[in-house]
Amino acid sequence: MKILIADDSKAMRMIVIRTMRQAGLEGHKIIEAENGREGLEIAQAQSPDLILSDWNMPEMTGIEFLRALRASGSTTPFCFVTSEGSEEMRTMAAESGALGLIAKPFTPEAFADALSQVVSA
Repeated sequence: MKILIADDSKAMRMIVIRTMRQAGLEGHKIIEAENGREGLEIAQAQSPDLILSDWNMPEMTGIEFLRALRASGSTTPFCFVTSEGSEEMRTMAAESGALGLIAKPFTPEAFADALSQVVSA
């Protein structure tokens, strides 16, 4: 499985990768993007099986990334990993086609639960 992680923080991308491994979600090819615009370009060029994206990023936010991806016809599973998890954001994410939203600080169990529909642990 090919997983795209889009976050403007290199440290956070590394934390997401480590947490996925702790959740038993290892052995997948990981692709990284520094912002939503780069994420969209990579998603369109490399067709990942899953996208994990921050919400707040420069160039293009995560919600803009998701909406542009869906507008292009892509149905790639998409999940937010963000420090904000308000009900309004969760609703907006769901209405835009996201699997869900994993709020920071997160646990390996949160990843396993949120991604169980897509990734077999």
